[in-house]
Amino acid sequence: MKKWLALLLLTVCCLISYFWNGTPDQNPYLITDYSRLHPVKVASVKKGHEEEQLAAILQEAKEKNLSISIAGQRHSQGGHTFYKDSIVVDMTAYNRVLSFDKEHKLINVQAGATWKDVQDYINPYGLAVKTMQSQNIFTIGGSLSVNAHGRDIRNGSLIKSVESFRLLTADGQIKQVSRSDNAELFPLAIGGYGLFGIILDVTLSLTDNEMYKIAFDKMDASEYSTYFMEQVKANPDIHMHIARISVAPDHFLTDMYAMNYVVDRSISLQDHDALKTRESGVELSKLLFNLNRTFDWGKTLLWQLQEPYFAKQAGKSITRNNAMRSESAFMAYDQAGSNDLLQEYFVPVQEFAGFVNEFRALLKSENLNLLNITVRYVNQDEEAELSYAKDDMFALVCLFHVPLSDQGQSQVRSGIQKVIDQVIQHRGSYYLPYAAYPRIDQFKAVYPAQEAFFRKKEQYDPNHLFMNYFYMDYKGE
Repeated sequence: MKKWLALLLLTVCCLISYFWNGTPDQNPYLITDYSRLHPVKVASVKKGHEEEQLAAILQEAKEKNLSISIAGQRHSQGGHTFYKDSIVVDMTAYNRVLSFDKEHKLINVQAGATWKDVQDYINPYGLAVKTMQSQNIFTIGGSLSVNAHGRDIRNGSLIKSVESFRLLTADGQIKQVSRSDNAELFPLAIGGYGLFGIILDVTLSLTDNEMYKIAFDKMDASEYSTYFMEQVKANPDIHMHIARISVAPDHFLTDMYAMNYVVDRSISLQDHDALKTRESGVELSKLLFNLNRTFDWGKTLLWQLQEPYFAKQAGKSITRNNAMRSESAFMAYDQAGSNDLLQEYFVPVQEFAGFVNEFRALLKSENLNLLNITVRYVNQDEEAELSYAKDDMFALVCLFHVPLSDQGQSQVRSGIQKVIDQVIQHRGSYYLPYAAYPRIDQFKAVYPAQEAFFRKKEQYDPNHLFMNYFYMDYKGE
């Protein structure tokens, strides 16, 4: 009897696990992205393996009158990687390093390779990436498509470290694209969200893998801009920086801490150049972050543990490559009915304090559940057609816990649109890879180059071979 009860209990547990963790992606032709907001039926999902195969997929799409969407890790959250009844090209298997030039610090890598792949390859040669996201899980092609940025405060957005790339365009040609060859496509495809073709491979300029000493500072949000300009940017030995603002109710968007990565030439890189390969304390961090999602006291507890933990990192040594391998496993979340979604706002350095004051009031009045907010610095960079950094900016990366119901999404959308109105008043911008909450008039106000961008899309792809929901939401009629 006990044996049968145990078997029954095990069966029930398995069924609960199956349904609890199920997502629309269980059907390979019903696809979504990290947001889980808009599952869509597609014609097929095809993994890219070889250049000739990718060209054949284009030809197949033309013959069948289908559109093509391009996917990497699918961490963009606004339908950028799929479209109804399209062929989704999954680039993650197209991931080889094609060439490497140590002397000139260049690497040529296929678009489906991740930053981890690149780091693993170049670390033994004492080299590192110039610009990438905080985590190394993203593909190179996907990162180009969103013109990523990160913790480095000296090298700008990703476009600055791109030497060239090859692009499979709608006419079936493979074009070499750089600042001198097919130059018009360079700022269109970088930050172009896959609308101008399939990025095949990329040549990136690299930098040295340096030794850093970690520095830690606490401050009020009202003091942050002055602190950054006088103590961080003015110090040429600080190459990387990240700050975090408290979301705990008693210190809501007032208390901050910053971590700076200061070049330390007294320590030999060879003694510390082993790459960090596993994340530690994942289960405990996951538990704390789940409390942060659910309870105000959970937010307070997390801040009370988080701040002193990072304060204790002060004085420790770390390589650039390891500083660019930030932990993320503890943030994984797949419960039905809700999700953690990112929004990112860029405000000029001098506008930071004023914006944060208004942001704080809006978050309270709109009852938005903010889980985490980090701050990065982005140099002015208007090379990309859809540039988000029209000035030297602070990027406020905000993680919200949101309901996925229609009613819940309506409330979130309304609140986010009010936040973006404030961003615009402070001469700021917002990042395009995330959920399509902004209104079309807000998109046009923040990205005045969008008209030229979409006009060029029509020129290079008049039959709309490359399609996604970003295009439909902001250009489609």
